[in-house]
Amino acid sequence: MSEENGTNATPGPTPAGPQPEALPLFGTTWVEHDGGYLWRRIGVGIGALVLAAAGALVLRFAYEGLAIAKVGSFVNLLVIVAFSACSAIAFRRTLESYGKRPDPEKAQATRGLMAIGFIGVLLAYFVRNLIEAPGEKLRRTEYETAREQYERRSSRRAGNPSNRSKKKRRG
Repeated sequence: MSEENGTNATPGPTPAGPQPEALPLFGTTWVEHDGGYLWRRIGVGIGALVLAAAGALVLRFAYEGLAIAKVGSFVNLLVIVAFSACSAIAFRRTLESYGKRPDPEKAQATRGLMAIGFIGVLLAYFVRNLIEAPGEKLRRTEYETAREQYERRSSRRAGNPSNRSKKKRRG
């Protein structure tokens, strides 16, 4: 088993041209939808949903802890609104990140918000997994563009330039 992409790969010559980028948990199985791609999608989707439910349960225990501490209805409402808003924003940003490469600076700036809204991130992962592997469309578009550019560049080559016949110059 190849550790890099999780597929049964035999070591051999690498094909010429650009290589597909591996997706987390999927490797390069997204290219041909082989190597257990469907089962991985099913497992990842169920896993994301189970983790979101477990996270909601942990937040429920935290809320009960606030109720036991009798911090007041304003604080309870504030906690609920904060986690709901962060989850909604994290959901939207996560879904958007599957369609285009996120800006590293913006991602760094919103890291805390995404951590607080982890349930939204997990639910976005689940929803996107119903359609395709998260990030597959972006990677496929980039890979196909790179393959087309490679094919155009390699088809223009006429071979070894030293084997070409010399042109006669007019004197």
